Amino acid sequence: MRCLSAQSSAERLRERPRWQALRAEAEAFNAATKGRSRRGVGVGCMWYGIGNTALANPSDMRVVLGRDGTLTLYNGAVDIGQGSATIMLQICADALGLPVSAFRQVVGDTDLTPDAGKTSASRQTFVSGKAAELAGLDLRAQILRLANAGPDSTLRLAEGRIEIIEGGHGRSIPLDRLEADLEGRGRFDPPTSPLDDKGQGVPYATYGFAAQLADLSVDLDLGTVRLHRIVAAHDLGKAVNPLLVEGQIQGGIAQGIGLALMEEYLPGRSENLHDYLIPSIGDVPEIEIHLVEDPEPLGPYGAKGIGEPALVPTAPAIFGAIRHATGVVVRHAPCLPHRLRALIKEAGHG
Repeated sequence: MRCLSAQSSAERLRERPRWQALRAEAEAFNAATKGRSRRGVGVGCMWYGIGNTALANPSDMRVVLGRDGTLTLYNGAVDIGQGSATIMLQICADALGLPVSAFRQVVGDTDLTPDAGKTSASRQTFVSGKAAELAGLDLRAQILRLANAGPDSTLRLAEGRIEIIEGGHGRSIPLDRLEADLEGRGRFDPPTSPLDDKGQGVPYATYGFAAQLADLSVDLDLGTVRLHRIVAAHDLGKAVNPLLVEGQIQGGIAQGIGLALMEEYLPGRSENLHDYLIPSIGDVPEIEIHLVEDPEPLGPYGAKGIGEPALVPTAPAIFGAIRHATGVVVRHAPCLPHRLRALIKEAGHG
């Protein structure tokens, strides 16, 4: 496990004036106020295994340069809103050396796309992304061999041909003269090993690390919590698409708020969204995100997963901030107002 990455995430919070300044601000507020509101600041840290646990975890990709001039990525990684289709295309395009705009993409068609595994375990960027990189590199190598060109050559897809520029000199390959379409393939299976009878082994090839800070206030009379801001520092190896990464982190934090303060399934009582409350935009505070890029050697251009790690530290940070504000330790999630009110009363603050 790369402990340096975990430390880097926590230090990113410390090196900003936020951590110590917000704690001092909260303590000054609590000392000066005579009301029933208390401020608190808490930090949650986490590590999370990327990919399947100690199991085979392969993904395959293929990219085809057709005799008709089309360039198509066949991507079996199902995009459920996290943006994996965009990520796979970016990675493959960079590896091949052609712009994203030159590509078509077929996603999740079991008749055409190779198996890219399941969309879970925060694995798609790390595992399928690496397969997309290898597929792009494979196709690039085939093109360069046909042109007898070196690895530093530049590729350009023109009308009906592929152009290869090397050292200021260009050569062109008419695509309709090829005997068959050119196809690059990539496969990646992270190196893991099964756990032994003592639970030891290599369950994951890489890990995600993060630290989040929660700044909040607690109403001692009502037991309600108001979030003011959350600061998140996440090590994701390399941000292939920073905008999508930030969206993943924001979404994970919103889910973490629900876990910490709202969402509770009670059979027969909370079976729809009228009774089972989830955060709305009004419940999500200002979010400040810091991306820690400690490249993962096995990942595509150093990248690894960010999907589930975004959720993990939020509730611990919130519970730590509640303790800082009130002195009580939350041991049950979600921390609903009546539960927090009971803890405050039990501690003698009610």
